[in-house]
Amino acid sequence: MKRVLVAEDEQAIREFIVINLKSGGYEVQQAENGRQALQIFDDCGGDFDIALLDIMMPEMDGLELCKKLRERSQQLGIIMLSARTQEMDKVTGLLVGADDYITKPFSPSELMARVNSVYRRVDMNRDTVGSSRSEIQLGDFTLNLRNRTLLKGDVPIELTQVEFQIMECFFKNPNAALSRTEILNKVWGSSYFGEEKIVDVNIRRLRVKLEENPSDPKHLITIWGMGYKWIV
Repeated sequence: MKRVLVAEDEQAIREFIVINLKSGGYEVQQAENGRQALQIFDDCGGDFDIALLDIMMPEMDGLELCKKLRERSQQLGIIMLSARTQEMDKVTGLLVGADDYITKPFSPSELMARVNSVYRRVDMNRDTVGSSRSEIQLGDFTLNLRNRTLLKGDVPIELTQVEFQIMECFFKNPNAALSRTEILNKVWGSSYFGEEKIVDVNIRRLRVKLEENPSDPKHLITIWGMGYKWIV
């Protein structure tokens, strides 16, 4: 069963989301604030595929909740819900571990397209575990496609499922320039509703995890006016 945790303090919006998710075949647990959502997540043993988190909530906001959920699970798909005026909060949400965001107001079709897209990635990552596919080694880095891990030397690097898929794109195309659009289509899908800057935010997050000096990267470099390249 596809399970979603919805944390939204505005009842009308929460009910709108829940109705559409249930109509789309998802089992839904709902919370009216971040603290309650975290308690539900823990009580259910983290048995969720996706979490939809409003940024502005009482008791614990969506950004803090996102960080705590990501600490508990790298596999969980996390989508932030934000108002149009919360531009910096959206970027912050991506930096602390969210996979995507939806700007209010949103239509049922956009909601379900985003949720279905994130679920497909989560499900694909789950299906890949235990497969017979090999690993890719580039310099000091080893990307294991079987257990979805990345090592730098002997040190494991914790990646979200989105970050892993981005790294998979680079490791399958070493020293090749990939445009933002190519990365977006490979990771988020060609039907993705959002903006290309979600790629940039994830690249920033990856550099912090992978590079000795994130402000002067040696491996994950920018190709100005186009996109990015992984240098072996």
